[in-house]
Amino acid sequence: MYTYALLEPGCYYLVQEKINSPISLIKATVESDVCMFITRYDEPMVTEWKKKNDPIHDILECLTDDTTREWEKYYNSEDAYYEEDDE
Repeated sequence: MYTYALLEPGCYYLVQEKINSPISLIKATVESDVCMFITRYDEPMVTEWKKKNDPIHDILECLTDDTTREWEKYYNSEDAYYEEDDE
């Protein structure tokens, strides 16, 4: 069992918050003395504060810079795909 205190701000992680829950991509965005501000890349994207001692069942990996760039290219192209045309 892990906690949010292990996450480094600015890094992307693949995590499983509970046993048998789906794998989620999160980014530790801001760290305070007691909490972490997390961006969860679900549909829709969710931002929330988590206590540093809140449990995470498994941290599968911290994404490398190369993997993050590849994911961002894909994610940004998907956003463009869903934009509505005002014309």
